[in-house]
Amino acid sequence: MNSGEDALRRAAFGAAPGDDVWAALGAPSARVRWLAAVVLGGQGHYAAAATALDVLRHDPDPVVASLALSTRASHHRQLGAHHLARGLDGQALARVRGDGASDPDGVDAAGARTDALLGLAADAIGAGRTHESRRLLARVGRTPSWRSAVRFGWVRAEVELASGNAGAAVAPAEEAHGVATKAGAVRHTVKSALVLGTSLIVSGTPEGTARGVELVECDLNHSVVDGLQPLIWPSALVLADHAPTVGATAIDRATEALSCVLRRADPVSRRVALESPWVPTGLLRSGEPPNADPQTNFLTD
Repeated sequence: MNSGEDALRRAAFGAAPGDDVWAALGAPSARVRWLAAVVLGGQGHYAAAATALDVLRHDPDPVVASLALSTRASHHRQLGAHHLARGLDGQALARVRGDGASDPDGVDAAGARTDALLGLAADAIGAGRTHESRRLLARVGRTPSWRSAVRFGWVRAEVELASGNAGAAVAPAEEAHGVATKAGAVRHTVKSALVLGTSLIVSGTPEGTARGVELVECDLNHSVVDGLQPLIWPSALVLADHAPTVGATAIDRATEALSCVLRRADPVSRRVALESPWVPTGLLRSGEPPNADPQTNFLTD
């Protein structure tokens, strides 16, 4: 692994999710360009990431092509376009061959296959097909890397929340948070804190609610510091309902972050987001709390 790729991995999967990676979009290595797109997507620069990913999805390396398709699909999901994500995740699964695992961050055939299956499972949740999501989760089997294990925990938690089983969502969310924290993956830890915190809040016990609010408030602070715009608005909306001390400013923060994300999105993604029932675009029109419920859909990364 060269020093350039190592730096990009620290931004994509490690301690530096807010790094400036724009120059890496012109790197000769397709893998480095994919890592840069992952970082930019995490920062909410969806249009720039889409430009890179739409080239990489045709890369001759099937692992890179599959990962690019899955990443593009995840950005669609984060903007509420589960129907667009499903087609890309299906293509991602078809592109990858074999199940060889040798990369510590899951940037290999096994990791790409798992990303595609988890993406399809998340797409099914967004479409209300929780039984299909469970069948896809059963196909994952052993997770080949820490990153796969974290994302597996997210989707397992989300399918339980979508099924009305908030109590059952806590354990997989807790596992994901523990794995991400141990790996030193800041963005994944922050996202895991959001999933775990919301699972605890929705489960409804006084102790769970208190811990959940604390986790999401910490998550929001980290997201702001690291510029992780796609995680700011759902965190702020959860706190608006459950943390009176920050509720007064949470809606404003959510509005600012969502506006920023949509400004950075490509035209198709922006249009789909404005039409999606999952994205609380009512914030942008009226300043009133949205109809969409951020507690039941985390727009899995």
